[in-house]
Amino acid sequence: MTWLTWRQFRAAAATMGAVLVVLAAALAVTGPGVASDYSTGIAACTAQTGGCASFLDRFFQQHQTGFLAVTAVVLLLPAVIGLFWGAPLITRELESDTHQLVWNQSITRTRWLTAKHGLTGLAAMIAAGLVTLAVTWWSGPVDKAAGVSDFPRMGPLVFDARGIVPIGYAAFAFTLGVVVGMLVRRTLPAMAITLAVFLALQIAMPLLVRPHLLTPSHATVKISSANVDGLSIRRKGGPITLTMLSKAPDKGAWVLSSRLIDAKGRTVHGSLPLSSASGPCAPSGSPTDGARACFAEINRLGYRQEVTYHSSKRFWDFQWAETGIYLGLTAGLAGGCFWWIRRRQI
Repeated sequence: MTWLTWRQFRAAAATMGAVLVVLAAALAVTGPGVASDYSTGIAACTAQTGGCASFLDRFFQQHQTGFLAVTAVVLLLPAVIGLFWGAPLITRELESDTHQLVWNQSITRTRWLTAKHGLTGLAAMIAAGLVTLAVTWWSGPVDKAAGVSDFPRMGPLVFDARGIVPIGYAAFAFTLGVVVGMLVRRTLPAMAITLAVFLALQIAMPLLVRPHLLTPSHATVKISSANVDGLSIRRKGGPITLTMLSKAPDKGAWVLSSRLIDAKGRTVHGSLPLSSASGPCAPSGSPTDGARACFAEINRLGYRQEVTYHSSKRFWDFQWAETGIYLGLTAGLAGGCFWWIRRRQI
């Protein structure tokens, strides 16, 4: 069975191996340069008084295309495995009627499925692990800069493509494809259903499940240019409005919600009851000095931003928890697959 499984799987394995080699070569060639640029820039900006915020933003913009490309590879790999490795595993036998021969020989259905599912599923998990390891190594410096921008480490995009969760995704997608193929009995419909179900779960996980795996943290932070996207001060005594950014004290955190509150903890909607005709928020001098003075007045009156978030320090806690969920789902699907193939006439 091992020999037969390998004979049927070797073309797909060779294709995946070629993709891994090309990806590894590209990352190995460009990775040291990315790391060197980051180290040099951090050393230079640390020696200055202005801080590294501008450098990190510029560095991320320079490498954003590569960052998004390699992240997309990791995100798409489990779906590709489910479509082209999982769904055809049984449907290929059913559509060609070779199952009538294979399943009526001395080898039982259970042994057949164990060999086929075990070898191919293990290869899927290894492939996902190797790709994720290579991408995590390459994107390490860019991930640090991305946390200052719109891609924190705990955010859904980066989290799903780092650590060990892609291994769980690959195992689940492959087994899902096998189960759907066994039930649908046709390759193309099985591939379509596998993709739809997998994508639905990948969307539901960060929206409905992941935020509740651990208790989120809460913080109340002062108003400053770091968490304000826009400060609108109209002339002639018009209203003052703030456009808030979802920022947590931890730059790599995943912000679940944020709101502007007053000194009594009530949510503030719309404009602030401050005068723009006179006082600190009156337009005068340079825009930077005026904004700084207005922020100071807003904080003096007790206005704050209340943030609910998951800290980046919990990255591995969430990684292990979510991987466990997907491996549990994988085990449940595999068990159902073995029960069905033994008890049902296919």
